[in-house]
Amino acid sequence: MIVSQEKLKMLLKKQALTKSALCEKIGISSRTIAKIGKGEDIAERILKKIAEHLDCELKDLIQSNEILQTLRDEKAHGLKGGLYHETQIRLTYNSNHIEGSQLTEDQTRYIFETKTLGNLPSNVPIDDVIETNNHFRCIDFIIDFATEDLNEELILKLQALLKTGTKFADYYGAGKYKSLPNTVGGVETCKPLEVQKEMKKLLNWYTALKKVAFDDIVEFHYRFETIHPFQDGNGRIGRLIMFKECLKNDIVPFYIDDRYKSQYYNGLRQWKEEKGFLLETCRFGQDLYKQLLDYFEVKY
Repeated sequence: MIVSQEKLKMLLKKQALTKSALCEKIGISSRTIAKIGKGEDIAERILKKIAEHLDCELKDLIQSNEILQTLRDEKAHGLKGGLYHETQIRLTYNSNHIEGSQLTEDQTRYIFETKTLGNLPSNVPIDDVIETNNHFRCIDFIIDFATEDLNEELILKLQALLKTGTKFADYYGAGKYKSLPNTVGGVETCKPLEVQKEMKKLLNWYTALKKVAFDDIVEFHYRFETIHPFQDGNGRIGRLIMFKECLKNDIVPFYIDDRYKSQYYNGLRQWKEEKGFLLETCRFGQDLYKQLLDYFEVKY
């Protein structure tokens, strides 16, 4: 079972307790508290002990997000052919292909399922293969840390995971903000020296929201892409963040299908004048993910 971070926070606040104090009072290890913070599975007997001490029922403590629970369970047990499996392939293929990867969906699937390259054409860049495998690791990371608050450290870690082992990382490094000016679609973005300040402003705005809605997550994405904080990987990191934040806030997540990348880019360009273009594209991506959820009979 997974503890809801928000529910636990509220229950601890009522009794003026910290996680560490709770740990001492009921005799559970600090390692278990760390597992709770990471959103990992906790034994029911331990959760009952916590619930008893906090004077609440078990249902008042556990995570009710069936999508996240399913992804975590299937990942933990290495289940093939389920929601986790298809999420890995569809998110990775589409997000990488939007950015110009030459791997097909079948080739992406083969790499994920066999952990080998197979008979790839000789003209496929090695970095496409490395970034495909790295993107699988990024998805694992956002599933593991879905319930964590969004912060700079987590975002930098995602970029490091995506770019490690590539030629880009050899030259620019990985997990670091950009050092040179860049553009997106010919549009100027935030200057390197301003990135950290702008990222802090963005995160301060987002984390101050009392309740995060679908539109807020899409707006965060627009603002993030406008800053364009990294030398490379901004689009993929931005889309991974949206998926993570949907999971955190119990919103049906989504992916941008490569076939609709022109609508997606147009939505980003037109956001200031008309938010509907980008929102509609993301809603369509949500409908695609709902089809997966319906097929695997996961409630949402």
